[in-house]
Amino acid sequence: MNTSGLTACGILGGTFDPVHLGHIALAEAALAKLPLAEVLWLPSGSPGHRDSPVARARDRLAMLKLAIAGGARYRIDDGELGRSEPTYTVNSLTRLRAGVGTLQPLVLILGSDSFLSLPTWLRWRDLLALAHIAVASRPGHPLGESGTEPDLAAEITRRAAAPAQLAASAAGKIVSFDMPPTDISSSAIRSALDAGQDTHHLLPAAVLAYIQSQHLYPRKR
Repeated sequence: MNTSGLTACGILGGTFDPVHLGHIALAEAALAKLPLAEVLWLPSGSPGHRDSPVARARDRLAMLKLAIAGGARYRIDDGELGRSEPTYTVNSLTRLRAGVGTLQPLVLILGSDSFLSLPTWLRWRDLLALAHIAVASRPGHPLGESGTEPDLAAEITRRAAAPAQLAASAAGKIVSFDMPPTDISSSAIRSALDAGQDTHHLLPAAVLAYIQSQHLYPRKR
C-alpha cells in the first residue's frame, strides 16, 4: 500500500448504493483529522449485516469511481464485489491484513451509528486484532457516553487513544474524530429518486448523471 510519509491506511467500506456526499464528507474528515496516507474504499458484495444492494456491483463500482475521481489519496479495492456468499467486515479485514502483513497500520473508519451497533457484527472483537477503529462522532458527543452497550464501552475504556497513536501500531486502538452531522443515507436517496425528487444536493454531480443515464433506482410506475 502507498504509505508516502504517513503509514496508516484508512478503510471505508459499504454498499455505496449509491455513494453520496455523506460518504465523501466522512472520508475527507478522516483524512483531515487522522494520520492517514490514504483512504481505501471497500465496496461490499452481499453484506452479511444488511439487505442486499439494489444496484448491480458493476454500477456501484462505476459510481464510486466517478465520485472519487481526482482524489489523490483515494483508492478502491473491489475484491469483495465478485463474491456470491455474504461478506462480513471481519473477513474483509482478514484478507486485507494478509495482503499487507502484520506491521502496516490499518484504520477502519466508521460513523458513530455503525460503531454503536458493533456488538451485533460477526466476531466484532476480532476486528480490533486486525485494525484500529476510528469513529466519526458529532462534536460534543464523545465515545462511551451513556447508552453504549456495556461490552463495547469496556473496549472503548481499554483501547481509547489519541489519533496520533494510530500510526504507531498495526491495530487495536479506538479513536474518535469530530465531524459535522450529515443527515444523508443511501436508502433515503433511493426513495427520493424513486419518487422523482431532487437529489442534486445529496450526490456528486457525476454520480447523479450516471444514475440518470443508466436508469438506476427508477420511479415507481
